[in-house]
Amino acid sequence: MLRRWAILLGMLTLVASMAVATGSASAATMGFRPGGPIHLVGSAAAVPNARGGIRHQAESTNWSGYAATTGTYTSVSASWTEPTGTCSGTAKYSSFWVGLDGYSSSSVEQTGSDVDCSGSRAVYYAWYEIYPSPSHSYSNTVRPGDHFNASVTYTGSNHFSLFIQDSTQGWSHTTTGTLAGAPRSSAEVIVEAPCCTASGGILPLANFGTVHITGSMANGAALGNAGGVTQIIMIDSAGRDKDTVSSLSGGESFSATWLRSN
Repeated sequence: MLRRWAILLGMLTLVASMAVATGSASAATMGFRPGGPIHLVGSAAAVPNARGGIRHQAESTNWSGYAATTGTYTSVSASWTEPTGTCSGTAKYSSFWVGLDGYSSSSVEQTGSDVDCSGSRAVYYAWYEIYPSPSHSYSNTVRPGDHFNASVTYTGSNHFSLFIQDSTQGWSHTTTGTLAGAPRSSAEVIVEAPCCTASGGILPLANFGTVHITGSMANGAALGNAGGVTQIIMIDSAGRDKDTVSSLSGGESFSATWLRSN
């Protein structure tokens, strides 16, 4: 993801430009851009006696969740409840999103929400990105406990439709964009520790507690039935899990629970 040019300036201006803790903010305000491809560690390994459509398990420094990776995908969708951030100390970041591509390609079409930390303050907002173009944040209010529905759909001729709805606050957006050559080789529902620090590393993962994700679908069917589904585990530089990812219940629902920032 193309955040390196913005992160240093953003860190320096973070406190002065921050919105109220439970209001809305922009990714630019936080000094980085949500989204972008996975940073895999090694290759995915087969899961013995796999159940619920899970065939592989992979480790990543920035993603956790589930991805369908062995087909061509035209749609992905899921719902989640915006978790409550617990914040202290330095700036930290957590993103929750649905998307096409990014697992085995350098493009991603995605939309989701964030809870980020500025010291002891939690900042919430929603955004979309057609990477490698920059991400864009929505100005609408997002608060912890809000219910989100989101989808990304390929509509043909290099066009994508990105939908996100905060049904608690009563707003939604459908954003369209184009990207030539997107392979649509994966569909994913992801918790992310965004990239990048000034030196190119993964940013600290904000303490989001537990996020519950339901209704995960790809190509109109349960994600777990979409073929070749991979469970992704987020790890730090020492190989420790940064969050836990539950099994994929009914092929559609799972929870992720924060463990550590770095």
